[in-house]
Amino acid sequence: MELKIDRVTKNYGSKIACDRLSITLGKGVYGLLGANGAGKTTLMRMMCGILNPTSGTVSYDGIDVSREEYRDILGYLPQDFGYYPEFTAQDFMMYIAALKGIPKSKAKAKTAELLETVSLKNEAKKKIKTFSGGMKQRLGIAQALLNDPKILVLDEPTAGLDPKERVRFRNIISRMGADRIILLSTHIVSDIEHIADTILVMKNGQLIHEGSLDEIIEVIKGKVWECTVPQKIADEFTVKYPIINTRNAGDEIFLRLVCDEKPCETAVNAEATLEDLYLYYFSEEEKGE
Repeated sequence: MELKIDRVTKNYGSKIACDRLSITLGKGVYGLLGANGAGKTTLMRMMCGILNPTSGTVSYDGIDVSREEYRDILGYLPQDFGYYPEFTAQDFMMYIAALKGIPKSKAKAKTAELLETVSLKNEAKKKIKTFSGGMKQRLGIAQALLNDPKILVLDEPTAGLDPKERVRFRNIISRMGADRIILLSTHIVSDIEHIADTILVMKNGQLIHEGSLDEIIEVIKGKVWECTVPQKIADEFTVKYPIINTRNAGDEIFLRLVCDEKPCETAVNAEATLEDLYLYYFSEEEKGE
């Protein structure tokens, strides 16, 4: 089981969304991190065969992703998941199953199984328009799994979910990673930190890091600092460094920040996290949005 992205480039006019990107994915959960505009969604859409690369190839065990047989093993939950509000969850699942060419008898059994998997069994006959955001996202996961895909691509699946829904979602995905290739893109760093076997970091259309959590944050070890400083100094540091956390500490301000050198005499090193790494690379991009 191997999904291979080989020197893929995607141009939109003069803009390069993906720039000669190469990566090979095997079984497991991959977390894709990057600021808006990094090229994440473009990469995922090319992996799903929705977009054609300007150059390079995307293939699964030698099968080009543009071919029909690839669609049969693919599950996709786009960022903007479309649904019919008047449909019940069960009707919607059966409709998607029909589009995927799944026989009705098999689709009915699979629908019941998946709605139970995503904890929507009791809501099977309720209209989707009555669902919360978390319930809709869980329905989105269920429809993506109807054809028992070997590859599951999830674009911002936890956006808008409350903490309880996100934990439930993460648990569902974790269980599925043992025998599938799962690619999960999200701005919610803790979701990736909790469930990804391998973390991919994209910036400016290129893959700049790939590895386990420990391998990924190695680059930032020794660069995370905590200090308590007067308000004036805190204001200066906010302009100068990526600030991870700030809070009032009496008459002074407590800061957690990222920088290459010790920012002041009272600063002490702190243990690095994935969120620290994200802000180290992308704080300027996020400020500009």
